[in-house]
Amino acid sequence: MGTDAERTSSDADRIEELRLIVEGVKERVRARYARPDDTASPNVRSPGVPVPPADLMPIVHARDAAQAKIAAIGSVNPRGGGIANRAIQAMKKAAARSLRWFVREQVVFNREIVAAVEGILEALDEHNRALGDVASLSDLRSHWIEWRAAWEQKLTANEIQLLRSVADLQGSFQHRVSQMEAGFRDTLKLQHSDYLAALERTGVDIQKRLWADMDKIRWQHERTIHTELRLIRQRARTAVDTPSARPEPAPAPRADSGAMDYARFAERFRGSGDEIRKAQEFYRPWFDGRENVLDIGCGRGEFLELMRQMSVAARGIDLSAESVAECRAKGFDAESADLFEFLSNAAEGEFDGIFCSQVVEHLDPLRLPDMISLCAQKLTRGGVIAIETPNPDCLAIFATFFYLDPTHTRPVPSALLDFCLTEAGFGEIEIHPRSPAAEIFPELLELPEAVRTRFFGGLDYAIIGRKL
Repeated sequence: MGTDAERTSSDADRIEELRLIVEGVKERVRARYARPDDTASPNVRSPGVPVPPADLMPIVHARDAAQAKIAAIGSVNPRGGGIANRAIQAMKKAAARSLRWFVREQVVFNREIVAAVEGILEALDEHNRALGDVASLSDLRSHWIEWRAAWEQKLTANEIQLLRSVADLQGSFQHRVSQMEAGFRDTLKLQHSDYLAALERTGVDIQKRLWADMDKIRWQHERTIHTELRLIRQRARTAVDTPSARPEPAPAPRADSGAMDYARFAERFRGSGDEIRKAQEFYRPWFDGRENVLDIGCGRGEFLELMRQMSVAARGIDLSAESVAECRAKGFDAESADLFEFLSNAAEGEFDGIFCSQVVEHLDPLRLPDMISLCAQKLTRGGVIAIETPNPDCLAIFATFFYLDPTHTRPVPSALLDFCLTEAGFGEIEIHPRSPAAEIFPELLELPEAVRTRFFGGLDYAIIGRKL
């Protein structure tokens, strides 16, 4: 494989040889069709004087030069010997090969131009042969004007076609280049958007970890402050209280005492099992992921069923032997027990969730703090407690459901439960109204909204806290 200099020298020799051949042909043509009046104007010819053929050598030279340039596209200048020069030569060849895709359209364009030039050469050569044939005719001048007009028309048409072809090729090349540029821009934009998305995800993760650490620190501070304040209050109370200052709490009433069918009573006035299960879906987010949950006052087992659907281990206690038997028939872990006795015998930190619905209103008010304190002892740190009870802030509860149950002792205000939970070491306390009164008593909608919200809100309320 020769170097570029050798190829260039060979092309020059071929061009010079071709030029000499064409010059010889021109001399023979001139000798055959000699003009008698060489001094005449080139644009004015005497009648009968033959027309010399067109000189095609400039076009031939231009075509050969263009072909030499096309052949040199992608070649690399030679270098001397040596490792460094060979390495440089290899790099230049690699770069030339990598750029072939980019100049491919330009090479095609150049070849089309050379093909068009060759077509012009063939047309002009045909024109010269036609001139030789016409020169032998005696009536050359009579046909000259007609022939020249046809030739100029054909030449104009060829030029127009050539220009159109050149314009089409150039437009196609520019369109291809613009498509490549658009592709590069889209690729860069996509990479930039991916980088921003990754940066945003990283920022969100860092923020989540920061908030989790801050929440842990807050829990620790709240627990420490609560413990210190409780110790101070207990010491102050011990200094002034006497053993007889606090009356003996009364025993909690039993739900199954007397001749009343309490299960039928609950079905009629509390609601059907389907209604209770639908209402208790509200507690799903707080007990999701728990491992050991206690349901105080499990009744017919609606909450135990919810825990089974969530794959959470749960057990229930209730004073009613009939309710416990119904729960066991459904496959739930339930037993008949007094909540104070059961919690006193349970291990500390045994549960990570306690649910107590419609129970505290049955207790003696003086025993309520003891119950909350026992629940706090049996819950693990971070364990959740949820208590639901009739809402004394809603006046409609007293005119309807509260006094229907003879085992109710007194309503428990949410502020009292909030205080007891705080005293027992619970934090993040939330209070949620439940069972809007206006849904059961539509006539309440005729009251002003402010009055309805303040005195006729939820018939029940749920208070939820976490052990610090």
